[in-house]
Formats: sequence, structure tokens, C-alpha cells
Amino acid sequence: MDVVILGASGTIGKAIVQEALKRKHEVTAAVRNPESITLEHERLHVTTVDILDPASVTAAVRGHEEVISAYGPGAGQEQDLITAAKALVEGMQTAGLNRLLVVGGAGSLKTETGELLMNTPDFPEEFKPVAEAHAQAYEIYKNTELDYTYLSPAAVVHPGRRTGHFRIGLDRLILDDNGESKISVEDFAVAMVDELEEGNFSRARFTVAY
Repeated sequence: MDVVILGASGTIGKAIVQEALKRKHEVTAAVRNPESITLEHERLHVTTVDILDPASVTAAVRGHEEVISAYGPGAGQEQDLITAAKALVEGMQTAGLNRLLVVGGAGSLKTETGELLMNTPDFPEEFKPVAEAHAQAYEIYKNTELDYTYLSPAAVVHPGRRTGHFRIGLDRLILDDNGESKISVEDFAVAMVDELEEGNFSRARFTVAY
């Protein structure tokens, strides 16, 4: 498969790039600064993109089969998630692409009480702006004609091991026996590339955790 990955220089983006290459896909890393991609591979290509600009998105994704967005804003720039979502939708439509997979947020997942995770008392205050922006971006994808998949991580995403073993849910936060919700960056990437290959969650959201 020929996939373009936006936000490929971030922690999760890099893991998705490596997982996709491991599975023999053609990968184009679309980033603001090409020098941020230090990995070299015969099936890895690098292009420049401004994910906030629809025309730049169009140029970056045109000619590819599927798009993965692993874009994450810097601190204080949370609203850029919403701008990026609008630019992605417009840019992809102009380029004639339909399939979009998005690295989303966990804050809009429902807890056991039915309350959104980001509205629970223990949710860190400093993460609320980005959680709310992710939730608004999700609504943008839901209200388009794109064949999107929105992958929400567990509450905690950490560097770790690639095990290939995790549980899958839909809109509800997955907890382990200790009441914790965790996934490694590497296994999150596995889940994303699984979806790239299998397409089990067309126009839907799902989540993964141990």
C-alpha cells in the first residue's frame, strides 16, 4: 500500500512509519521540516507539508492511496488541531483522496459512568485544552464524506515494547484489572497499521489498550 503519514516526526508518527515499513508498505513522511526525518529506507520518502494549509495538504497527499495523520500541536497551540482537521478534509477532497486514519485523543472516550474522560475529576487540568481540541476535530471528521477512522489511544501512551497484543474497544475507555488504561507507542502503531491494512472501522472511532 502507498500511504502518506503527516506528523511523521513525532513520537507516535515515527512509530507508525517504522511499523508500516516493517510490513512492506510504501511510506511518504510528510513533515514541516524534512531534516527531522533521520531514518533512511528504500521504501521511505520524505516531503514537506504545512498541515494547516489545505493547498499544502493537497500537494503532499496527491497520488497516494491512504493518509494517516499523526499530527500533534505544541503547547499553547491546541486550536491548531481544529485548523489542521479542516485543512486535511479540504486538502484530501481536492486531491481526490477518500481514506483518512487519524491519531486522536483519549479525552472524549466514555468512562464506566458514561462521563467523558476529560470531564472526570482526576483528568489533568493541563491536558484539557488539547483533549477538547481533539474532540472538536473528531466532530469535523464525523461530519465529512471522507472514509475516516479515528483511533483514540489509552489514557496513557508510553514508549515500550511491541507485543502485538492489546484489547480493542469503540467509544469506551479500556481499563485493565488495576483500573489503569495504558498502551505502548509501539503497539498503538501496530493497531493503526492493522487498520490501514484491514479497514475494520470505516467511518468510525475505536480505541486500544492493554
